[in-house]
Amino acid sequence: MVPHAPSRLRNAVATRQAILDSARRHFAREGYDNVGLREIAGDAGVDPALVCRYFGGKEQLLREAVRGDAPPLLDGATQADLPARLAGILLEDEGEAATCGTSTEQTERLLILLRSASSPKASEIVREAAGEDILRPIASLLEGKGAETRAGLCLAVLIGVGMLRSALAFAPLCGADEGELRGALERLFEAALGMRSGRSASPHA
Repeated sequence: MVPHAPSRLRNAVATRQAILDSARRHFAREGYDNVGLREIAGDAGVDPALVCRYFGGKEQLLREAVRGDAPPLLDGATQADLPARLAGILLEDEGEAATCGTSTEQTERLLILLRSASSPKASEIVREAAGEDILRPIASLLEGKGAETRAGLCLAVLIGVGMLRSALAFAPLCGADEGELRGALERLFEAALGMRSGRSASPHA
């Protein structure tokens, strides 16, 4: 008989999530090479040995932080609503309101990709996450030539604007009226996607 098994299971789930949340914050702020497991464990309030127990090491922890339990970024999206959906990611339409100078889960993932891309150990994981979770899902919705190139431009906008708003609290992007900013972002994504009035246009048109 194991009377406290459900409690232990809940504690294990909570501990794993605390480690993952801490890792996302650290990787987003500092990048892969500039943070150690001790710092991640310390902020999660656990022993460093538990990080290896749950994740096996730092590389697997990074993989879980940028992919793991992440819901599909563009689940149910169509080509026509891509600009609005991508703008919504930056403005966190489906989560807590985005506040300049802070990072929510979606923008943390984007910042992790940016800040860990130059690491020899992390670059493969970052490329895999960017390709499988963002680039290819966008490209798969696009008609016409150069779908991956156009999707890559959208990824650049996502990471760049996310960095300026969340990490740097860049005044022109933080002080703008949200409605105006949303409209500007949608137009920017439309241009990157080669769209005219919600429809695709040939890159050579």
